Formats: sequence, C-alpha cells, structure tokens
Amino acid sequence: MLKELLKDKHIILASRSPRRQHFFKELGLDFEIRLKEVDEIYPPKLKHFEISDYLAQLKSLPFEEELKENDILITSDTIVWHNDTALGKPRNEKEAFEMLSSMSDTTHEVITSVCFKTTSFQKTVASVTKVTFKALTKDEINYYIKNYKPFDKAGGYGIQEWIGAIGITKIEGNYNTVVGLPVNVVYRELLNLL
Repeated sequence: MLKELLKDKHIILASRSPRRQHFFKELGLDFEIRLKEVDEIYPPKLKHFEISDYLAQLKSLPFEEELKENDILITSDTIVWHNDTALGKPRNEKEAFEMLSSMSDTTHEVITSVCFKTTSFQKTVASVTKVTFKALTKDEINYYIKNYKPFDKAGGYGIQEWIGAIGITKIEGNYNTVVGLPVNVVYRELLNLL
C-alpha cells in the first residue's frame, strides 16, 4: 500500500543496521541504502530523547547538499536511558557486562528517534519504550556477551536475542522501538508527507 502511495518518491535509508533495513523491506518499500560516516558526539547538556533526536539529525547533515526534489531521507538513532545516563554501544566485553549488570533487576528506557528530511522539510520523532529486566546472573550476562557479541547495539543487548527471551519481564511501549525502529511511526510519518 505504502509503496504505491510513495511511487513518485525516492526513499533513502541512511543506516547500516540490518534490523532497520529489514523493517523497511517489511513495509514493502523501494528504498536505497546510502551511508556516510558521522562522529556520533552530542553536547553533554542534552538529556533523554534530546540525545537521540540530535544524533538522528546529525546523521542527516552530510546528505543536505545532495538531496533531490523527490527524495525522502530517513536517519535514526537509538539510545538506552538508564539512571539519567545515555548508554550507547559498548566498545568491548567489559563495557557490555557493566551495562547489562547495571540494568539487571531494574527498568530502563529505550529511545529511538527518526529524522525525516526532504529538500524543504525536516521532522524528527522520538519513540520511548520502558523495558524491565529480571535479576540477571553473571553467568547469564557472560554467556550472552560471548555468544551474541552485542557491540553494535545500544545498551549492549538486542531484545530479539537470547537475553531478551530469558531476561525481559515487562515491556511498556513499542517493541520495535527497542529493536531499533518504531515502524508504526515511520509508516505514519511517511503517510503524513504525502
């Protein structure tokens, strides 16, 4: 349905995330993957969704000069917000272990922001989901890190992986936000652009 409505548009997904690419395929969209390197650094005064909004917009900046009239550029960023701190992607096993240990037996928020940009328009939308972990044992955390190597995931885990299946006791909000893209938001905003 969306594919037909957007047939005159050229959708550019600026993400190397296989999960985000999969979601776009699931929406039945024709899209191009276009990548540019960006240093994901944000001002320290930013909090909560301000961080993911800022980073999603930052990722769109290198494309500004090359967007054409019918292009819709989509960039996105996901963070885990826990104890008033943004958890990004762990750089090594030690960081992943520390992140997962800190979230054990607590609730955190996963925030995914999506930036939509055309030659004449920009809008950024954030989706927030609360996730609660059971008390994770050291063995469970180490097993997960060793076998799943979650170094490309905010907070050091993927909800769709083993740790999510055995460790998450409650979720309030959009599951796909935690995976990395609130598909319902993308669908709604693309319809609104028509």
